[in-house]
Amino acid sequence: MHFKLIVLGIIGVLLTSCTDNINDNKTLTSLKNNTMELSKKDKVVALLNSFNTGDKTPISYINPAKYIQHNLAVGDGLAGFGAVMQHAPPEGFKANVIRSFEDGNYVFTHTEYDFFGPKAGFDVFRFEDGLIVEHWDNLLEVQQPNPSGRTQFDGATELTDLDKTEANKNTVKDFIEKVLLNHEMDKVATYINPTNYVQHNPAVADGLEGFGAAMKYFAENGLVMEYTKLHQVLGQGNFVLAMSEGKFGKGELTAFYDLFRLENGQIVEHWDVIAPIPAESEWKNTNGKF
Repeated sequence: MHFKLIVLGIIGVLLTSCTDNINDNKTLTSLKNNTMELSKKDKVVALLNSFNTGDKTPISYINPAKYIQHNLAVGDGLAGFGAVMQHAPPEGFKANVIRSFEDGNYVFTHTEYDFFGPKAGFDVFRFEDGLIVEHWDNLLEVQQPNPSGRTQFDGATELTDLDKTEANKNTVKDFIEKVLLNHEMDKVATYINPTNYVQHNPAVADGLEGFGAAMKYFAENGLVMEYTKLHQVLGQGNFVLAMSEGKFGKGELTAFYDLFRLENGQIVEHWDVIAPIPAESEWKNTNGKF
């Protein structure tokens, strides 16, 4: 059983009571009209919180006629939900949204889950006409605090610098393309603050020294952390999420979700979820991870 089914589990719990009522165009139009008063971010947070409350209202924030799923362990559309819920434990699941952000038609969240055990997760939702039509995610089991004593969830949460959103997105894009993809390591201190860099990766300590020590460990032990393609950069104010693919560990095909916080044009804090991409023979849909 794959664990990367979080949001689908939420939706599956609620679908059974309302699917029959959302099959015609008239109802769909009504759903759109009735949900326009909330921001996209508010809708996503309400949907995730319904994991805890059982509130059926947030199911109306999903387009019942179009829902593209990139969780490769789940079938596409509403049909995939039934199979998910066959595995739901009687005690249900929990979701604690730590951070949430909105970028145009996208909302991305950083969430602490209890879904067959504690999980750290990033979810991305795309909207059309006020309704959710597409979903991506990346999840990892909760780990012990890192060498600097930081967890996968703690750290800054305040949203600032809304006027710097595009500049901060461009900084992260340049960092990944030049440093992580093109290996221009001499430029690291251009993008990462050399004296103030807080790290939440479970295995890496704070500062550029922690980053360098991790890279040395990988090299000395025949391990890899290789970014091969940047797929998406989303941001709001001082927070930017990058979705990339590459190879990790012994060369396993991997999805990298990196959340960065920036100050004065430099990266000062980092959270991530690094998870393997299953073999295509195991996919339950044909939409791809990204």
